[in-house]
Amino acid sequence: MVSRTRLKSLFTGIVLYAMAAAMICYFGVNAYTGKYGLNARQELDQEIIALTSELARLKKERAEGEQRVSLLRSERVDPDMLDERVRFQLDFAHPRDLVRMTIKN
Repeated sequence: MVSRTRLKSLFTGIVLYAMAAAMICYFGVNAYTGKYGLNARQELDQEIIALTSELARLKKERAEGEQRVSLLRSERVDPDMLDERVRFQLDFAHPRDLVRMTIKN
């Protein structure tokens, strides 16, 4: 009777320690590879760097576009810009003009 109780308490202790070790391993693995883990943080940092550079590129592109639009304002129309826009919209080119086509993706 005494040996059975001792065996049961020993087995219960081993099971509890095993369950605690399994939980610690589970949370440890998730802390490293989970959605908010260390690997995810590194990936987020890389994505932040990529998006920051894309934002800078888009801001530069927008500034260039705003500068081109300002040349077409009614109070001061740049003749060269107006000529360029008219030729582009009407698909007109003089026979001696050099036409350069650019394709944007």
